[in-house]
Amino acid sequence: MAAAGAEAAAEEEKQLPEGDPESGGDSDDEGDSDSSGDGEDEEKENEAEIQRLEEQLSINAFDYNCHLDLIKLLQQEGELVKLRRARQKMSELFPLTEEIWLDWLKDEIKMASEISEREKVYELFERAVKDYICPEIWLEYAQYSIGGIGQEGGIEKVRSIFERALTAVGLHVTKGTALWEAYREFENAILETAQPAPGSIPSPEQQQVLCSQLEKIHTLFRRQLGIPLLDMEASYAEYEEWSEEPIPETTIKNYKKALQQLEKCKPYEEALLGAETPKLAEYQAYIDFEMKAGDPARIQLIYERALAENCLVPDLWARYNQYLDRQLKVKELVLSAHDRAVRNCPWTVGLWIRYLLAMERHRVEHSIISEMFEKALNAGFIQATDYVEIWQAYLDYLRRRVDFTQDSSKELEELRSAFARAVEYLKQEVEERFSESGDPSCTIMQNWARVEARLCNNMQKARELWDNIMTKGNAKYANMWLEYYNLERAHGDTQHCRKALHRAVQCTSDYPEHVCEVLLTLERIEGTLEDWDAAVQKTENRLARVNEQRAKAAEKEAALAKQEEERAEQRKQARAEKKASKKAKKTRIGDKRKADEDDEGEWGQEEELPSKRHRGEGDGVLPEEDMEVETGLFGRSEKPDGPTIQKEKASTSRKDVPKVFHDSSKDKVTVFVSNLSYTMAEPEAKLRELFGSCGEVVEIRAVFNNKGTFRGYCYVQFREEEAAQQALALDRTAVEGRPMFVSPCVDKNKNPDFKVFRYSTTLEKHKLFISGLPFSCTKEELEEVCKAHGNVKDIRLVTNRAGKPKGLAYVEYENEAQASQAVLKMDGLTVKDHVIKVMISNPPLRKLPERPEPGRAPLALAPRHIYGARGKGRTQLSMMPRALQRQSNPVAKAENGMVQNSPAASSDPPAEPKKMSNADFAKMLLKK
Repeated sequence: MAAAGAEAAAEEEKQLPEGDPESGGDSDDEGDSDSSGDGEDEEKENEAEIQRLEEQLSINAFDYNCHLDLIKLLQQEGELVKLRRARQKMSELFPLTEEIWLDWLKDEIKMASEISEREKVYELFERAVKDYICPEIWLEYAQYSIGGIGQEGGIEKVRSIFERALTAVGLHVTKGTALWEAYREFENAILETAQPAPGSIPSPEQQQVLCSQLEKIHTLFRRQLGIPLLDMEASYAEYEEWSEEPIPETTIKNYKKALQQLEKCKPYEEALLGAETPKLAEYQAYIDFEMKAGDPARIQLIYERALAENCLVPDLWARYNQYLDRQLKVKELVLSAHDRAVRNCPWTVGLWIRYLLAMERHRVEHSIISEMFEKALNAGFIQATDYVEIWQAYLDYLRRRVDFTQDSSKELEELRSAFARAVEYLKQEVEERFSESGDPSCTIMQNWARVEARLCNNMQKARELWDNIMTKGNAKYANMWLEYYNLERAHGDTQHCRKALHRAVQCTSDYPEHVCEVLLTLERIEGTLEDWDAAVQKTENRLARVNEQRAKAAEKEAALAKQEEERAEQRKQARAEKKASKKAKKTRIGDKRKADEDDEGEWGQEEELPSKRHRGEGDGVLPEEDMEVETGLFGRSEKPDGPTIQKEKASTSRKDVPKVFHDSSKDKVTVFVSNLSYTMAEPEAKLRELFGSCGEVVEIRAVFNNKGTFRGYCYVQFREEEAAQQALALDRTAVEGRPMFVSPCVDKNKNPDFKVFRYSTTLEKHKLFISGLPFSCTKEELEEVCKAHGNVKDIRLVTNRAGKPKGLAYVEYENEAQASQAVLKMDGLTVKDHVIKVMISNPPLRKLPERPEPGRAPLALAPRHIYGARGKGRTQLSMMPRALQRQSNPVAKAENGMVQNSPAASSDPPAEPKKMSNADFAKMLLKK
């Protein structure tokens, strides 16, 4: 404690600001009072934070980041006793990183003065070197051991530590040299002590010790020069200078061979130096290279190097453990790697299962395996099915321990007890946490029933278990009944088989035909006539009811489909009527304006007067040979009137807008940009400025409609293909409040299945999906909430095409551990009065639209009208005034003055209109 107080006092002196020696005493007193006040406030805040972190760890001991924060705070406060306890607790749950171990070791080395305390430091070093293979920790260990050289056996202990260090990390290409040099320096120091005094003649014993020491240094040089390490040339030159004898040919040959191997390793080492964390791809390439070479020591070392920087990657641990299990098969090495794997990634059930199998494979005591299984149950898996898998693995292990030739045994009772506990655990613990047991098909109970029936000859217990399985909602599935039937068929009797099938016929709702067929087959082979008649009657009645239910369901579905079609038709008709009313309103407004301008207009002549007036004006009439003339309803040929000419002029002006054509040969240097705002002013200039950072833009082809309005998409063509690839990174960039979509330019006619979706649609254990967010939540606000549980790499707020938030987000963490912790702590959290739901990102599979079968023509969506080979002409105008048109059915659609019939009669050809005389016209006008 005195040492702790002195260290704290020294820290406080370091933190005090340097004062001006000529400043007055009053100012110093004021400064001291201010700093002491601030220090007290900060100390109280730190104490409160320490207490909060300790309480949080008491709730969830597997919170890695919480452990780190607590250790950091305790270091600042100088609470060495609490700091040691916090480090101890964390080291029991997780392997510590190189930095944490070095800090811990340096603190303990400072306080170790007695021999007993030094022994505790040695024990701490032994724990440290087991977590990861770190050259720095081994070097620190060897150098610390040199301090005990004066004790009995001290020199041999140092040599032993150096030899172990060389075995562990001596092959490290970039950091192994430092360890070899430290070992040689130690041996050189021993050599200096063995040298005789100047002017004296060494005794034979001294001469022997001297020669032995020289040989040890020679051996170290030769061993080092046979290993591919950086700066090998400098080590070779140093050996030449140090050695009084010529270097042996064998050493030179090994040196050259190591140089060649170093040249092969250099590209991989350079790739690691230039890569950014986590360097997984670079390490995997290096591992593949070493696997082809086949040196187990080097393979193990490169795996350990990769894991030291990627300790939270379960797949990497799985591949390493698989290699050790299948190739090296060294018990201590294998079990140590499995233990470190589950301590680093406790949420990964596959690593726990491999660990249990490895312990069984190497015949570890049963009590230790059971203890490890209990740790796995408390590891905090992120899916309910994970608990089913770990229970199944443990039950398999217990089953393999049982000798079923005996009627009863301790192992058998333990197996049955474990089965019962597994069922209860899934029902209570797992369902309470995940709202599901993870085992809807009751696979554990099925396996229990198989063990009882096949290995214990206890069909009564198996039937009880299957009865329990069926009461859990599985009685409606045919496969469950057939599974039980097969078990009863193999180990039971015909009576129970028949009983099971009769119940199956009654209860099955998915494939009753299959169950009925199995029942009839049983009775055909083994049943009596009465059994056959009962089975036939039961199956016929059941299938009749099933067919009746299916027919009703089909009718209901057809009725719903028909209702939907009718609603769609009503909506279509309503739109058509609305469009027709708007068109009629525009026509009436135009006619009224013309009537006001014409002083000679009379009542009832709105339709004919404009055409007569245009006929009299020479400048408004087109040459007769250039006009398109068609026969109207009454067989008279009419020349286009004024409004028609205006329409043609408008059409001509719209046709002046240039059409945008795309050269498919330039798809590789072109990107397609869409979802832009229709109101964007000068899209070409704005997009050229935006895409200019990707490379030289050759052309931007914006697409406009016939009225000259921007349609919200365009083609951007670059000079180089690399620029087009860089432009794809601008996808979803906000432009004028909308997310801009940037995709490769692909012809959909040639590639109908081509889809562009930049985000993963599979399970990503390091990414979270958050729903229920308030629409006002920003990316910064969400990051503030998420970063408390780990290092957030990216946040994506999901928006619609207009850029409006949908209350959904994806949050990517550095690793699975942080993501799983965030799920546990954030699910159900309240953000701005909204309760959010957090889960691991696992998007459901998208349903692809059904395609028509090849060779079958698609069904017509609506009946075609009969207007001739080219359809309805654009200038087919009705010559009857609207005031005289009477219809018995509601108007479905008015187009160019020609009225179509209702949908019910639209499939029939239009009837020839009845010709009317002038008297008929007069009568109709009088009725109006």
